[in-house]
Amino acid sequence: MNLDWLDFFDSFSFLWAWMLAFLPLPWIIRLILPPASQKQLPLFAPHLMARLSKSARLPSLEANGQQRRIPWLFVLLWLFLVLAAMRPVWFLTPAAFTQTGKDMMLAVDLSGSMEKNDMTLNGRPVDRLTSVKTVVSQFIKKRQGDRMGLVVFGTQAFLQSPLTYDLKTVESLLNETEIGMAGNNTAIGDAIGITLKHLRQANQKNAVMILLTDGSNTAGTVQPIDAAKQAKKMGLKIYTIGIGQSQESAMNVFFGGSDMDLATLKNIAKITGGKFFYAADTDKLNEVYASIDKLESTPHLLHQYRMREELFVWPLGLALLLSLLMVAHRLYRSPMQHSATTNTPDNAESAQGGQS
Repeated sequence: MNLDWLDFFDSFSFLWAWMLAFLPLPWIIRLILPPASQKQLPLFAPHLMARLSKSARLPSLEANGQQRRIPWLFVLLWLFLVLAAMRPVWFLTPAAFTQTGKDMMLAVDLSGSMEKNDMTLNGRPVDRLTSVKTVVSQFIKKRQGDRMGLVVFGTQAFLQSPLTYDLKTVESLLNETEIGMAGNNTAIGDAIGITLKHLRQANQKNAVMILLTDGSNTAGTVQPIDAAKQAKKMGLKIYTIGIGQSQESAMNVFFGGSDMDLATLKNIAKITGGKFFYAADTDKLNEVYASIDKLESTPHLLHQYRMREELFVWPLGLALLLSLLMVAHRLYRSPMQHSATTNTPDNAESAQGGQS
């Protein structure tokens, strides 16, 4: 039982508890302001008070001490208004989420060569981009708690998604990409450059970039090595991935027997403190992203937040209901008081005098 009460006080709170100081305000006003007597009231509206005195037979405000009391309905009305002003809230069950603090920019090549069907997926041949989408989507799902962004490049480079915790959106934008939508050439340097521009605008340092391409730098205004040097100054670590079957054997790919500019990709990784990978098939690409996942793993920090539900509408609604009841009560009593005054002995005598 005690535990239930502790849970209640842990979940219920007033955001503006200081509004409780206004609770005695009506009583303070009654004490400070002098009472108005019937002798003073006619000074302000003599004709009105004369008519009210005849019709309602107002009792003496000075003699009747109850006129100084505040009606209990008004007390309740004021109490509910103060409670509403204190903003009562109910905190829901705490929700937890993990955050690793990593900021990752994914750069994906959409040039025309990504259309080659030299990759396999579930035993069937697929183009390079389809393989990339499958593997990178799985990688994104594993990085819950990180911020990720997406850059796509071909002849030009474009920022598809800024850094965000909404990884589902990043994954969706990746899956919506198409070969050639950024042009058929390959602007590796511009892809790094637009990433640096975004990170600079976001005032973000020590981020990680995973650059995936199947070719060499054939377009753009920024040279890849120059961009890599700028990335090093900003603390951007770049992992480079070469993808696709070479025209020669996969064993010779590290010796330059490919249309990929392997030397440039290796230098980019070396300059920025990253690492170069080569993936000739989907399984190898899976291994590459698994390796990066391990290299960039950090202890997960557990954060908690509590959603709250505003409860001020309940006392405010009760205050509105009471005010309607008070108005209805006043309207109901007025005709009864009027009929009672018309049947007083004074009125009866005056009526008899008129008949005689």
